[in-house]
Amino acid sequence: MGTWPVRLLIGAAFTTLSIASGQADAVSDFYTGKNVIMQIGSSPGGIYDIVGRTVSRHMAKYIPGQPKIVVQMVPGGGSLPLANQFGAITPRDGTVFGVFNNGMPTTPLTNPGAGKFNPRQFRYLGSTSREAHILIVWHNSPVQTMEELFTKELIVGATSPGAAPYDFPLLTNTVIGTKFKIVKGYQGGPETQLAMRRGEIFGNPGLALASYKTDYMDAIQNKEIKILAAFGMKKHPELLDVPLLPTGKTTEERQLFELMYARQDYGRIFATPPDVPDDRYKALKEAFEKTMKDKDFLSEATKLSLDIDPVSGEELTELTNRLFSTPQSVIDRMRAIMDSVK
Repeated sequence: MGTWPVRLLIGAAFTTLSIASGQADAVSDFYTGKNVIMQIGSSPGGIYDIVGRTVSRHMAKYIPGQPKIVVQMVPGGGSLPLANQFGAITPRDGTVFGVFNNGMPTTPLTNPGAGKFNPRQFRYLGSTSREAHILIVWHNSPVQTMEELFTKELIVGATSPGAAPYDFPLLTNTVIGTKFKIVKGYQGGPETQLAMRRGEIFGNPGLALASYKTDYMDAIQNKEIKILAAFGMKKHPELLDVPLLPTGKTTEERQLFELMYARQDYGRIFATPPDVPDDRYKALKEAFEKTMKDKDFLSEATKLSLDIDPVSGEELTELTNRLFSTPQSVIDRMRAIMDSVK
């Protein structure tokens, strides 16, 4: 009689292992011989493109069945075209995942007319790093100090609503009185930099620190640009000597900035569309996590000056759910600000 519990336990263990093995085999069978599409929601040559392609070169070997990862660019302001596709028409079988601008999850809250998707339904694989955002100005800019932002007009470039270089200066103009003049419609970081070189604009507000270090190397070496200020709720360790723009005087104003700057905790978002089967989502998430620890990936990232400080898919999911519990009064005021220049 005493042997039966042991037999039952052994049997249960074998059953569990068989189920797990069967699930793994099913995932491997599904991906074997397939192409998995990584869609990048930004313009070619920018930091998201560089990060996405670097991940793609190392991640495939960790996906069961070792499919080929094919990169597709889906450019457009703030990754909105890509996010809207994910929410509507993108295949949900695990053959497509994307790399998104860090403002994507908050856009449906701040600008529901533009963001026609529910970021709480996306399945997050993780992020390569958190992010810091800065204001850079060209050497001939009429504004050369943070204090002058409140007394002189500064013409800056942006893509569209949902991207930090558009949303950040719009919020600071409204709440704390900066005098940014935002020229929108640029396709991405490289085009914005070209516009500065041509003299169309004088600055880039809300530029990712990582983009600054990779995209502006020549300008930095030639002393053509300077970091004028930083955006955020607290100083970044690499920007301790850079002044931080104010975040308002009242509780509600501070909540507005907390909602806006939440994208800094998202960093470089990797996610699948909604409803991807659990076993395939888990396989992709584990492959991403293993890539973040891969020695060859980390070596290449170092050579490319990419900051790698991974954020888990669980953290991104929790952050998204928390943001959607923001008081409605704060959301309504943010929407009014985002609508104010349309």
